[in-house]
Amino acid sequence: MEEVNKKEGYRSILEMGPLLLFFGVNYFYGIMAGTAVLVVSTLFSLILSWYWFKNIPMMAAAGCVAVVFFGGLTIFFDDEFFIKIKPTLVNTLFAVALILGLMFRQNFLKILLGRMLKLTDHGWVLITKLWVGMFFFLAIVNEIVWRLFETDTWVTFKAFGIPALVLVFGITITPLLRRHSPSSED
Repeated sequence: MEEVNKKEGYRSILEMGPLLLFFGVNYFYGIMAGTAVLVVSTLFSLILSWYWFKNIPMMAAAGCVAVVFFGGLTIFFDDEFFIKIKPTLVNTLFAVALILGLMFRQNFLKILLGRMLKLTDHGWVLITKLWVGMFFFLAIVNEIVWRLFETDTWVTFKAFGIPALVLVFGITITPLLRRHSPSSED
């Protein structure tokens, strides 16, 4: 059990580490340096994930591709616009993918999380719809923050606000997860 907790601690560091570095480097050296560090540390994080766990989670891989792509555009064009729209586009893409999955009777959330989370079919559909709403909400809030506030405020929101919103959302839906687990229907 201690080994599992230790591994989960490493996984948390790998997920949050690049964002914290992005925040810190941006604070001292600006958005371009912060973006460069975000790209490099995200790639390094994926390499460490492969080394330590012998796998790379699908969401982490997709996130890395997005960070490298939008971060690369930011650095290449020397324009922070690209890194600022990344959360909007990625969250919208995730929401649309989940909607399309539901339309074609493929629950991508279930495919992605089905090994870790056991829910009834109705529970999976419900949770997927909630995540669609959450992804659209995050996209809209990102648009508001990057367009109306200074870059440093957006970086703070990106590093702390988005993860906090996702955490609160996860805690909020926990009773729903319990209610729709197969064991609760016995």
